[in-house]
Amino acid sequence: MQFSNFSRGTLTAELAAAGTFLTITLTPTGGAFPTAGRFKAIIWSAAQRQPLDDANREVMTLIWNATLSRFNIVSRGEEGTTARLWAAGSNISHDVTAADFGRLRDLPSLLVVSNWFLRTSAADNSWNSVCWSPERGLFVAVAFTGVGNRVMTSPDGIAWTTRSTAGFDNEWNSVCWSPERGLFVAVAWSGIGNRVMTSPDGITWTIRTSAADNIWSSVCWSPERGLFVAVAETGTGNRVMTSPDGITWTIRTSAADNNWRSVCWSPERGLFVAVAFSGVGNRVMTSPDGITWTIRTSAADNSWISVCWSPERGLFVAVATTGTGNRVMTSPDGITWTIRTSAADNNWLSVCWSPERGLFVAVANTGVGNRVMTSPDGITWTIRTSAADNDWVSVCWSPERGLFVAVAFTGVGNRVMTSLFLR
Repeated sequence: MQFSNFSRGTLTAELAAAGTFLTITLTPTGGAFPTAGRFKAIIWSAAQRQPLDDANREVMTLIWNATLSRFNIVSRGEEGTTARLWAAGSNISHDVTAADFGRLRDLPSLLVVSNWFLRTSAADNSWNSVCWSPERGLFVAVAFTGVGNRVMTSPDGIAWTTRSTAGFDNEWNSVCWSPERGLFVAVAWSGIGNRVMTSPDGITWTIRTSAADNIWSSVCWSPERGLFVAVAETGTGNRVMTSPDGITWTIRTSAADNNWRSVCWSPERGLFVAVAFSGVGNRVMTSPDGITWTIRTSAADNSWISVCWSPERGLFVAVATTGTGNRVMTSPDGITWTIRTSAADNNWLSVCWSPERGLFVAVANTGVGNRVMTSPDGITWTIRTSAADNDWVSVCWSPERGLFVAVAFTGVGNRVMTSLFLR
């Protein structure tokens, strides 16, 4: 199996819709296309900056023909695209080449996320959280600021539309999706008895009664428990609330009155795990049912801000905004945690997992040109170039779009960035 260094080029000549071969002119910044083994390529319009900008892009499989010095087309119109006529000068690229595409998921260390692109945000709100719904084919982001427009949605991570939150401009902290309930649920920092809102489609939102006026910082969904769980930064012995439907919420006793910042669910462990940015040696709590919580020893008293679960690695990963060279901790069971070396001492605010890429991705709101870090195993982390030095606060992954999407608290018309790699 061979990999290229993000080859880029243009079509030397026109390619007919039924064409079976092509020739490529390399761009100055592109690596050479492979001359051994099959590889995937994507063609898109010369008028567009990158593949996802062109709705008519085409994915195909190529192989080098040394005798005729050209690329033979093995198959066209892959991954839901359509074979079509392409003019000379159309863009062509590939990021990974492989003789056996079935092995790609077994080679996560070779799949890096280093090409991030800025996107135009629907408004310059302070976007606080983003999630993906496969069933709706939609990214949904919620914001801390804005007037009647604290939600934005996108089908592709590129074109974003604001949605109305008129009448409930709370400071929205977190949003998640439940396939089983067909519902987006968001929780808020502020509001009087109304710190939850729900939507079946990401467009029309309904305010809900929260179990308490705590600062709700994170919400997640468990299909196995049929339960939404939210955690809070404030409250007295009541920093958890749960709901079976996103509408009716019940307060739960938290394991400690720490500032709980993030919660996630592991089906394989049958466990909710929450992390905090306060507490002495106890900045983790776990629960098998969302109701009864147990305090756990954290690997360090860093300000832990985000936690996620990887079924493929059998690992929880948490990231922090404080600590010296140790702003990551991992655990196989949510109970025993091990400190890990972070790629930089940035304020890491969000981490997510991509099974298809075999990769953890974290984003930060500090650092100079390096506000992304990635890891194939949660242990060894590599710094990546961010698209801009915005305050990146949330990142999520869409398998269907093959796309990481991050949203930011700051920036001028550019509070979204995405990273695309061919599946």
